[in-house]
Amino acid sequence: MPSSRLVYALADAAVAEGLQAIRHELHIADGFDPMVLASAADAATRRFESETDRIDATEIPFVTIDPAGSTDLDQAYHAERTPTGYRVHYAIADVAAFVSLDSPVAAEALARGVTLYAPDRRAPLYPPALGEGAASLLPGRARPALMWTIAVAADGALGEARVERALITSREQLSYDEAQARIDAATAAEPLMLLREIGLARLAQEVVRGAVSLALPEQQLDRVDGGYKLRFRATQPVEQWNAQISLLTGIAAAGIMVRGQVGLLRTLPEPTDDTVATLRRAARALRIDWPASTTYAERIRSLDPTDPRQGALMHQAARLFRGAGYVAFDGKVPPQATHSAIASVYAHVTAPLRRIGDRYANEVVVALCAGRPVPGDVRAALPTLPGALGRGQQRQGALDRAAIDFAETLEMRDRVGETLEAVVVNLDERRAVIEIPDPAIVSEIDPRGVALGERVRVRLVAIDRNGRVLRFEHVDRGEPPVTV
Repeated sequence: MPSSRLVYALADAAVAEGLQAIRHELHIADGFDPMVLASAADAATRRFESETDRIDATEIPFVTIDPAGSTDLDQAYHAERTPTGYRVHYAIADVAAFVSLDSPVAAEALARGVTLYAPDRRAPLYPPALGEGAASLLPGRARPALMWTIAVAADGALGEARVERALITSREQLSYDEAQARIDAATAAEPLMLLREIGLARLAQEVVRGAVSLALPEQQLDRVDGGYKLRFRATQPVEQWNAQISLLTGIAAAGIMVRGQVGLLRTLPEPTDDTVATLRRAARALRIDWPASTTYAERIRSLDPTDPRQGALMHQAARLFRGAGYVAFDGKVPPQATHSAIASVYAHVTAPLRRIGDRYANEVVVALCAGRPVPGDVRAALPTLPGALGRGQQRQGALDRAAIDFAETLEMRDRVGETLEAVVVNLDERRAVIEIPDPAIVSEIDPRGVALGERVRVRLVAIDRNGRVLRFEHVDRGEPPVTV
C-alpha cells in the first residue's frame, strides 16, 4: 500500500525543535494523564502463568522482526515445514489480558485511536508500562499472546486457521537488516529461512487473487557533513515477506468474522471504470504499453519504479487506493466487505498495541474460534471503532505531511536559487507534482507547459519556513511534452 511516511535516521536539536512545534500545532498529546499511567502500571503487574484457558506455547522458538530500535512489539513469528506445505505460528500481543474495557487505559486508547508516529518519537496508544513493557513481546520474557496457527499450502494458499490464548516467549528480537542478512547468508534458523519461501508463495497468491500493491519509496532524512540529506528508501525483501504473514493472518481473521457474521473489516471499494480509464489514458500519455487484455492489477504489478515514466504511472495508480476504511457489522455481512487491493476480505488484527480496532477484532475472533459468544461489551463497541480509527489515521496523515515538509525545508534551507533535475509524477489543471531524486523532494510547479512523466529542470525560488513550503519554478524541459 502507498505510504508517505518519513523514515527517520537522525537525532538533532533542530529537528527535535521543529517536530515538537508540529506536534503542538496538531494538538498531539505529549504524555498520559496520571490516572491513566497509574492504571497501566497496576495492569502491568498481572501474571498469567496459571490461567487454565491459556495454553503453554513457551517451547515454540518465536522471533520478532521489526524496524531497528522498536520496543512496541505486536507480533512474533515462527514457521515449520509440513508434508503439504507450512504451518505458521503468529503470536499477537494480548492487550485484553491487561486492559479491561471499563478502565481509564481503555478509554484513553479509544480516544487516541492509533499510535501516532513522528520521525523522532511516537505518541503511543498505550502507556509505556504496557505498550513497551508488559504487553510487548520482548525477547526472553514469558508473555500472554493470541497465538494463530495457520496452515499454508506449498503454493501459498491459505488453509485452516485458528487463534487461541497462549503464553509465549520470543527468543530473539531481529531488525529487518539483521533478518535480511541472515537469510541472504543462509545462516538463519529454518523458521526464518522459511519466511522467504512462505512470503514468496503468498506474493504469488496475490497474482492469483488479482491483488495489487504499490511499493512506492519512502523519504529518509540523514545528517551529512554538518547538514541534512534526504533520500528515497526502498523496502527490503524481508519487509515484504514479513508483511505477507500479517496479511495472511488478517485474511484468515476476516474469513472467520464473515462466517460468524460479526466483526470489524478493513475495506476498499473496487476502482470505478472511469478511474481505470483515466489511468489507461495516463499510460498512453506516458507511452507505456497497456494491452486491453491486461487488467489494471497485472499492469501495475509489472511497473518499474526506477523508470521515471513507470514511476509516474505508479503515482497515478495511488488514486486507486483512496477510500480505504473500516466497517463494523453484527448479524449481516455488509455488501461492501472486501478490500479490493488485497482482493479478499481482510481485517486488521496484528497490531493491537498500535491500533485500537485490532484489540476488539481479536476478541471477536478468539470467541468465534472457541465456539463462545462474542462478549457483549465488545459487540457494543464495534460501531464506534471505524470513527475512532478514521480520526486517528487522519491525524497520522497530517503529521506525516507536516514532518516531510519540514524535513524538505530543512534540507534546502541554504539552496535557494539552485537548479535541480525532476520528474513530473502527477498532473492536473491546478498543479504539477514533481519528484526530485537527489535530494529526495516531492513538490509542485505550475502545470503549464509540462507533461506527465516528463523530465524537467526546476529552480528553487523561495522557502516558506513557517508554512514548510518549497516554491519551485520550471526552467526548461528535458524532452517534448506529451498531451493526455
